[in-house]
Amino acid sequence: MAKKETVARRRGLLKAAAVGAVGAAVLAKPNVSRAQTVTLRFQSTWPQRDIFHEYAQDYAERVNRLAGGRLRLELLAAGAVVGAFQLIDAVSAGTLDGGHGVSAYWFGKNKAFSLFGTQPPWIADANQLLGWFYYGGGEALYKELVNDVLRLNVVGFLTGPMPTQPLGWFKQPIERVEQLRGLKFRTVGLATDLFAELGAAVVALPGGEIVPALERGVIDGAEFNNPSSDRVLGFPDVAKNYMVQSFHQRGEVFEILFNKTRYESLPQELQSVLRVAAEAASADMSWKLQDRYTKDLLEMAQRQGVQVRTTPRPVLEAQLQAWDRVVQRLEADTSSPTAGPLFKKIADSQREWGRRVGSFFLRFEASPVLAYNHFFARQGG
Repeated sequence: MAKKETVARRRGLLKAAAVGAVGAAVLAKPNVSRAQTVTLRFQSTWPQRDIFHEYAQDYAERVNRLAGGRLRLELLAAGAVVGAFQLIDAVSAGTLDGGHGVSAYWFGKNKAFSLFGTQPPWIADANQLLGWFYYGGGEALYKELVNDVLRLNVVGFLTGPMPTQPLGWFKQPIERVEQLRGLKFRTVGLATDLFAELGAAVVALPGGEIVPALERGVIDGAEFNNPSSDRVLGFPDVAKNYMVQSFHQRGEVFEILFNKTRYESLPQELQSVLRVAAEAASADMSWKLQDRYTKDLLEMAQRQGVQVRTTPRPVLEAQLQAWDRVVQRLEADTSSPTAGPLFKKIADSQREWGRRVGSFFLRFEASPVLAYNHFFARQGG
């Protein structure tokens, strides 16, 4: 009898536990389904038709999928709320919750900003710049500049390695360094100092304003970034000489910004989603551009009459020499509110990384030119 009572009691306890578990699940489920989606207004600095805006969309879509309905980025194109060059101030003030751009656009606040994207070519390419940012101390220096020096209320990630940018678009091919003297030329970031050192009259313009300025003769030449962007922005309609290879922007990356107060108010897992999505979008972009840039370059050359020309070596050498003078001047100007000691601190860190990492890859990587010519170049006559 005692045994039967024990068995019955145990069954009763198990049944009660099962009912309790089901009840808990029923109670918990409405809490999840009723959880309100946090929507962040997220503006890019790019025209809606540009592949750069597409990259911003790719990032937003990853965030929205990974967040599982708890967080959503509402993507806006450049100018929807503020102009491209005003993005960081709008994010800092909370007018926007976040945005997608490049650090060089904030160059006017402090020239050290440009070291996070239009740095001298002591770092070999954009992927190595991302390596320095995440593993070589660059992120800590970025936070020192953004939060401690400039007191901006933003959190930023670097993402999306860009290939070497062309010298640009010109009415006449650039064959000599002397042709740059007096040339009204569009670029951004530290490249403005570089081209000014080479004698150009530099004008900084956001992407959507470049081609109209070139068409009206406000500028004589311009660079933006890549064949896909250049083609959709309309460069082939106003200039036919596309000079490729340059040291003015050897390896730029994108910057993703969020209002710091808004970001820190999110649960830790959603903060992680914003960061991890930037890493995922970065990898995807590096694969996507291989397909798109190559197709658009062929389209411009084969169907739009664009002459793709290699920048002469004397021009490249002149750029490197000009970089030496620009950097020396900026590092020595300790009184400048937009350069000074922090600029040198970041530059020293990048040089150390570029020396160590660059040496490794130069030693370990066989020449891609040798392999390419073996498999694809025409042999003999």
